[in-house]
Parts: sequence; C-alpha cells; structure tokens
Amino acid sequence: MGEEKMVHSAVVTYASVVSLLTLCPPFVILLWYTMVHADGSVSQTWDYLMQHGLQGFINIWPKPTAVAWKIIAYYAAFEAFLQLFLPGKRVEGPNSPAGNRPVYKANGVAAYAVTLITYFSLWWFGIFNPAIVYDHLGEIFSALIFGSFIFCIFLYIKGHLAPSSTDSGSSGNIIIDFYWGMELYPRIGKHFDIKVFTNCRFGMMSWAVLAVTYCIKQYEENGRVADSMLVNTTLMLVYVTKFFWWEAGYWNTMDIAHDRAGFYICWGCLVWVPSVYTSPGMYLVNHPVNLGFQALYAYMSTMIVIGKDKNSAEQMPSAWFGGKLHQRMVSFSLAGALSLKFETGIKKNIQSQFTRPGRSCLPYLYSALVVHAGRLRPPFSVFQSGGLIGLILIQLDESLWRYLHPRVAEQERLGSSGSDMEYSYANYITRCGLKQWGLSRHFHYVPEISAAFFWTLPALFNHFLPYFYVVFLTILLFDRAKRDDDRCQSKYGKYWKLYCEKVPYRIIPGIY
Repeated sequence: MGEEKMVHSAVVTYASVVSLLTLCPPFVILLWYTMVHADGSVSQTWDYLMQHGLQGFINIWPKPTAVAWKIIAYYAAFEAFLQLFLPGKRVEGPNSPAGNRPVYKANGVAAYAVTLITYFSLWWFGIFNPAIVYDHLGEIFSALIFGSFIFCIFLYIKGHLAPSSTDSGSSGNIIIDFYWGMELYPRIGKHFDIKVFTNCRFGMMSWAVLAVTYCIKQYEENGRVADSMLVNTTLMLVYVTKFFWWEAGYWNTMDIAHDRAGFYICWGCLVWVPSVYTSPGMYLVNHPVNLGFQALYAYMSTMIVIGKDKNSAEQMPSAWFGGKLHQRMVSFSLAGALSLKFETGIKKNIQSQFTRPGRSCLPYLYSALVVHAGRLRPPFSVFQSGGLIGLILIQLDESLWRYLHPRVAEQERLGSSGSDMEYSYANYITRCGLKQWGLSRHFHYVPEISAAFFWTLPALFNHFLPYFYVVFLTILLFDRAKRDDDRCQSKYGKYWKLYCEKVPYRIIPGIY
C-alpha cells in the first residue's frame, strides 16, 4: 500500500498531507465568509483578519446549529434511502488488486431525478424554502467540517478492526492512513457502499442541490433570477446530470478503483465539493450580472452549431463578438456547453467502441503501442481512469484477442510475421475515432477545465475568488495525470513507454 501512495517524494507527500489536513477546513469557512459577507473580495477579508487577528477568524467561524445538523441529517438520510431502495441495474466494478470485484446498483439517474423533483416540490408547495439552506450555509459548512472529520476517524478505525474486504491495509503511518484511507471498498452491511454515498449521492448530488438553492435564493431576494445565474446553473446542472448518466463508468475510475476511503476522498466529497465546487454560484447570489439578449442569441447559435446547422454557424461569430464588452465576454461562457458536449462525446465514443462485444478497434490500440512485435502477443484494451476515460493498458486473454480479430489467427496459421500483422497508428485512431489520445495522453482534462472556466465567466472579473475552483481543478487534474502516468509506467513498463513516445504530451498538446 505504501508504495502506491508515494507517487511523489516522501517530503512532498508528508508536507502536502499535513498542509491539506490543517488548511482545508479553515479555507472553506474563509471562502464562504468572503463570498457571502465580504462582497467576494479577498482583500476585504484580508484587511479584516489583519485588523482583528486570530480572534477575528474565530468570530467569523459559525458554530454548527441544530438547524444545520437537521438539514444535513435529512438530506443524508434521504440520499442513503434512495441509494439502497431505488431499483437499478446490477453493475460489476473492475477487479481489485486483491482479486475482489465490487457489485453496485446503478440507480444514480433515478436518485438524481427524485432528489431534484422533491426539492423543487418542497419549495413550490411551500413545505420548505431552500433559501433557508443559503441563510444557514456557514453553519452547514461548519457542521460538515467537524462531522466529516469524525466520519473519517470512523473509517480509519473500521479499516483496522472490521474491513469489508481484503482490499485493506496500513502503510504503517497513522497520518498517511488517515489521509489516504485504509479500505478500497468500505461498506456498511452488504449493500451500502460508502464511497458511492460520499462521492456520488452526497457530494455530487449536493452540487446540483446547492446550484438550485442559489437560484432560488436570488429569486427570493430580487424577485427574479439573473441570466448570469441561469447560465452558471444550467451548465453546472448539465455537468452533474452527465455525471449521473455515466455514474456506472465513474465506478471504474481512479477515485473508486484506486483511491482508498480516507480524508482525501471522503472529506473532500462531503465538504470540499459542496463548498468549493459550487462557489461561483454562491458568489452570483449577491452579484447578479444581466447579460441581456446578446448572450441568449449566442447560446442559441452555439446549440444550433452543436446540431450542425451550417447557416447558423456562419452567424455565430457576430452573436459572440457583437454588443458590449461584458456581453461579449460572458457570451463565451456559453461555450461551456461545447466543452460539456465534447467531454460527453469522448465517453460515448469510448463506450461505443470498447464496451460492446465483438468490437474490432482493440487490435488497432495494440498497433498504436507496439512498433515491432516480433511474434504477436495478446493485446491490450482501454481502462476507464481519471475524471473521465484515460488510455491505460490491460491484458486481454489470447482467445478473446482471436475472437475480436479472427484475421490474427488466420495470419498466424499462414506463418505471417509480426510486422505484417501490424496496423498503423494513424489507421487505429481514424478507425476508432480516438484522435484526442493522439494529441495528449490525458486530453480529456482539457474540456473538463474549460467547462469549469466557462460556467464561472458569468461572474466576470471584478474578483478573483469565483475562479478559485478553476485553479484548484487545474492543479488537481495535472497532479492526477502525473499519478496516472506513474501508475501506468510501473504496471505496464515498456508498453507504456512506447505509447509515451508516440504521444509525448501529458495534457495540453504542444505545451505539457
């Protein structure tokens, strides 16, 4: 376990772990305070802290209240109930390092729909006003900080005393174990998967719920929802909807299949996602920007272009570049729809090419990696990794290889050489439609970061803090790309090296 964790040097690892454990909780409170009470101005918060010192920081840290705990408890219980009892397709995860294969119930889309419909209904019929959540947001974040910390202690103790599977163990360092986690697939009972709950049903679901909450709060305050808020919320909801539509694929990613259940994953999803990921909308509640008809026209043009209407495509530049400066800038935020469309297209493309039985693109992937095979060996396929789908190699059974591409068996029978059986890399990427992985090894992170930037643009540039999530996401994904590469290099050796020689850039083609 320890070897898998030490992707960076020991000094960097320990310094990072200690820093994140100590700095993330107070940062969440400072972020909330600055967005809600300091006009989004970092300098205003800084001046306050310089003037009042530590006592000033203690004063702005809200104490968890009974209302906050009730809101969290009702929400968590509701999502846990949906996770357990809504019907869903049986889905198997990837084989674990210890040979275990987790089984899930894919009911995320149903849970997502039920959650949003219920939330809207409670507001519409006057049963519960979501604006209350915003009014107690600081107290809720404070309660989540402490409650999630206690929950991580529970996971640490459970990993030592009652692990759910053999995919559990200790690095020998209590801090590392607490931070990275002890168990890969912790469960309560047989069916309640803890990581599915923390990552998907609590964390990602709260992103959508809070995005809607900010809209309703702005409506309650101003009698209308600014179109800047609508752009921000719409793009976020599209992203979260896409996540739940693809939730079964997420269970094969690094978050679930590699990272263990500790502070890094669980506290992050329970606290960091609701606070930091939703922060652009939190800012817009008190800083509405009226984009006007210009942005709407740009959006419609963008959507038609996505639908491949040539005439509207010719009109789109004038829609984006006409009008006032802020209208032009914010119109670009609607390009986030394009980023989300492209990102979704990557997933659909990979899933359609590699998950249906009998697909013949696998041999082309092999040819992209092996330059001189000598005698053909069993090939490799793709494995879903990172935030989306990454190109990682896993061995296939030789019989499956022949089933997928009978031509190989025929050529071996005729005595053809390995070089005769190779396919060109260009042929592979053209046939499979995976050109983005010929550009860089983790190109799928580019639309991920772009989407975050574009749904933040409606906040304009009066303050930096709304863009913190974009900066954080960039650092997170760049680090994840390095971890992905290091794991692949360790596991697949020369084959991964051959791929890196073919595709030298990690994320941004021509730059990095």
